[in-house]
Amino acid sequence: MAKIKTQYVCQSCGSASSKWAGQCSDCGAWNTLVETAAISTKHRPSSAAAGQVQRLDQISIADEPRTASGLSEMDRVLGGGIVPGAVILIGGDPGIGKSTLLLQVLAAVEGKLKTLYITGEESLQQVHMRAKRLDLPRMDLPVVTETSVEQIIALMAAEKPGFVVVDSIQTLNTDTLDSAPGSVSQLRECAAQLVRYAKSSQTAIVLVGHVTKEGAIAGPRVLEHMVDTVLYFEHDAGSRYRIVRAVKNRFGAVNELGVFAMTDGGLKEVSNPSALFLSRHEQPVPGSVITVTRQGSRPLLVEVQALVDQSQLGNPRRVTLGLEGNRMNMLLAVLHRHGGITFGDQDVFANVVGGMRIQETAADLPLLMAALSSLRGRPVPNDMVVFGEVGLAGEIRPVQGGEERLIEAAKHGFKRAIIPEGNRLRKNVKLDIEVTPVARLEQALQFV
Repeated sequence: MAKIKTQYVCQSCGSASSKWAGQCSDCGAWNTLVETAAISTKHRPSSAAAGQVQRLDQISIADEPRTASGLSEMDRVLGGGIVPGAVILIGGDPGIGKSTLLLQVLAAVEGKLKTLYITGEESLQQVHMRAKRLDLPRMDLPVVTETSVEQIIALMAAEKPGFVVVDSIQTLNTDTLDSAPGSVSQLRECAAQLVRYAKSSQTAIVLVGHVTKEGAIAGPRVLEHMVDTVLYFEHDAGSRYRIVRAVKNRFGAVNELGVFAMTDGGLKEVSNPSALFLSRHEQPVPGSVITVTRQGSRPLLVEVQALVDQSQLGNPRRVTLGLEGNRMNMLLAVLHRHGGITFGDQDVFANVVGGMRIQETAADLPLLMAALSSLRGRPVPNDMVVFGEVGLAGEIRPVQGGEERLIEAAKHGFKRAIIPEGNRLRKNVKLDIEVTPVARLEQALQFV
């Protein structure tokens, strides 16, 4: 038997100590000693079979068999479905719908895979009430209440499920540590044991994680490194729409997203997400520009709005929602330098309609055109889309997936587009949309 003892490891320098102290004796850092389970392997016989070195081109590979989750938006985020042995971590605000979504997935997967729902936060009666409210297609789902990770692994070894949901990882504890559930050491050790079991038994496990007030998953950062996929549940305050975003995925595209709507019957898939983020004004209004952003492999039409107003303060305000504030300051400086237009005495407010967050550079040109449109009081046509990255030298740089963006815009009835010169359509691509390639910022501003 391996001997288990407790030690305290400094998170700053990595030195170990048998007792806890407020200050690390090696590096002098304060409050960095964290309890960790140390397993002594002194008396454990060494394995006779050592790892064999293989050439990369001689390794046989096969496509991982994936199981559909029953929700196409969820399959898109996961990269095509549930992979055996995958460990998925999903986090989100309280009450956003994590348990609701996973119960729906369990009901859809049951029959294709043997499932198990492990809850450490709710009673079985509460889970039954939620399932009844959702009117699930199956009510014979295996459910258990347990918080000991050793008992959970023993239960999974006996039941042999193919798909397991653990709600949540913060409620689990291991017998090898004395710290409270949810502490750094408990989270790391419990997750490590579940990951080892998932890989050895080819069981897909979903871990539900709490988030901090900043929106990040609570616990050590190593938790996100240990799992295969990290999903974040996002929503705009007061909105019934939910977005599941993949920030890490070893089996699919990163930054992929799925869109759901919260209803009385649970989460419903949104088949046309672009319609959520478009206001579609009856008449063109100043300060509104439609762009096509790319989230993972999906192009989405969103509306970028800007409001420019005379500042009443000595230091004009720059406020962004859904966009990066520092980048807007840089773009306004580029507009002043290469367009001769200054916002020095103007407050500038920028917003992406629908609560969408744009983290790519394709929103540079539509943001500047929206700001200039609001300043001049001249609207951009309703049937025009704009995308492109703006460089510090005033050039319009190409962006990834230009053709896919134009196809999505044409599909929604847009007739005109301003795009970078580098994204000019190939001769064999025919679209019912008038495309205007621009190479410099000055050319694009002529349309406003």
